[in-house]
Amino acid sequence: MRALDETAVRAWAAACVHSLDVLRPAINGINVYPVADSDTGSNLLHTMASARDALVTDSEATGAGQALAALAKGAIHNARGNSGVILSQVLRGLAESAGDATELDGAALAKALRYADKAATEAVARPVAGTMLTILQAVAAATNAHQSLQDVVTAAAKAASEALEQTPQQLPVLASAGVVDAGARGLVAVFDALAGVVTGTATELAHSCEAHTTAAEAEPAPYAWEVMYLLEDVQDPDLTPFRRVLSGLGDSVTVAGDGSGGYAVHVHCADIGAAIEAGLGVGRPRRVRVEPLITPTPIEAPAGADRTVVAIVRGEPLAELLREEGVAVLAPEAGTKPSVEEMLGLITERAVGHITILPGGMDLTEAADATAGHPMIGDREVVVIPCASPVQVLAALAVHDRQRRANDDVVAMAEAAAATRRGELVVAREESITWVGRAHAGDLIGFVDGEVVLVEPRSAPNLLAAAVTVCERMLAAGGELLTVLTGAAAPAGIDVELADRLRETRPEVEFVSYPGGQTDAVLLIGVE
Repeated sequence: MRALDETAVRAWAAACVHSLDVLRPAINGINVYPVADSDTGSNLLHTMASARDALVTDSEATGAGQALAALAKGAIHNARGNSGVILSQVLRGLAESAGDATELDGAALAKALRYADKAATEAVARPVAGTMLTILQAVAAATNAHQSLQDVVTAAAKAASEALEQTPQQLPVLASAGVVDAGARGLVAVFDALAGVVTGTATELAHSCEAHTTAAEAEPAPYAWEVMYLLEDVQDPDLTPFRRVLSGLGDSVTVAGDGSGGYAVHVHCADIGAAIEAGLGVGRPRRVRVEPLITPTPIEAPAGADRTVVAIVRGEPLAELLREEGVAVLAPEAGTKPSVEEMLGLITERAVGHITILPGGMDLTEAADATAGHPMIGDREVVVIPCASPVQVLAALAVHDRQRRANDDVVAMAEAAAATRRGELVVAREESITWVGRAHAGDLIGFVDGEVVLVEPRSAPNLLAAAVTVCERMLAAGGELLTVLTGAAAPAGIDVELADRLRETRPEVEFVSYPGGQTDAVLLIGVE
């Protein structure tokens, strides 16, 4: 086949429905994320069947572009579940890229796949690696260099399959269950079907779909709800605050446009009324549908492994350092707090019952505390260890022991964090009065445990001397280990110079430094 035409689009839709129908029980069986409610296969099948039916009844669709538009419209208006909404956006992206084209050759289809990736990702409030979005990204990247239609669809199917196998390494809950992502598995079937139609080969239904979980003996009570509705008459400026309101209610937030001013809204939350009222505040909701979300069946974990520690820190170098130690990290940008949905994702994506949160700042501690009791957490036990600085996060992690009882480990980490004195050197942003004199914008200010201890004038700031002064002030009360995190604005080698200077006066103190990457401080210092 040289180009994708209307007939091929119709054949593809039928092939997708057939594949998803065959795979529905298996996909339902591996559905553990974002909620283990065993309906992802059913939702994908319903959404795709509705798209196919809309195309079958549309007698005016005379080209590939119009056929794809009919599919997209049917999918958006009848999408079920988070996976169904994302699938509808894939079809919408393909349709909008195709426009009124009668046929799509290889280059046009590759362009449409990139547009589909963009449309689906933008519809999701908090994109997560290891899901359907990962498959789309892999497909968009793999097809970019191909020209012929057969090469494009073959590369798409191959990239989707390979990306699917990596999903357990990207989402811990999948790895613990021993499964690939359910929504991603369904999307692979969609691309397999496309390759089958274009190349004339049978659709491949391979890939393991076995779930290594045990079904609950009794039906548990719902802990939250899946709320979906179509939203009309909404103005573009209202979309961002609307998404923000939904993200504060729960997770799996998707606001997917149909290209003509309407939106399919999806959220997992504990307050049905609040989710609907949010829509009423910006537009006209209709076709409201609510489904119970059942508390996920506990995944059997090895002894002592049903708990984990996560961190919230600013600065990508520090975040990467923690990830290398096996700690899941949320790294908000400077000056911003993580959203409730981001916080819920950090918690609910762990396949464990006990989560300890280490927030690297007072504002981040507030954000963690605000989320710890959120209804969407379900039966998980969440403990927040207050930390005023990332150096206290490092101190807590240094004593973390997975073999200890959870409560004992939390106490040990909390004591280590509280016992760590914190210092910092920052550049003043505005004029202020401090205990040690007036500070002007651009001056270098030294803090110890939140109090100003020195001001270096901007006319002749001496970072090394200021750092030595702060460190000596902190070590005067005792200490065996001094840790320094260098900020994004720290000059190269400042940590080495500081270590050399301190060895002269404090040879008994161990000195370690790491790149922190923080933008709000030149140096962060911890003394234990």
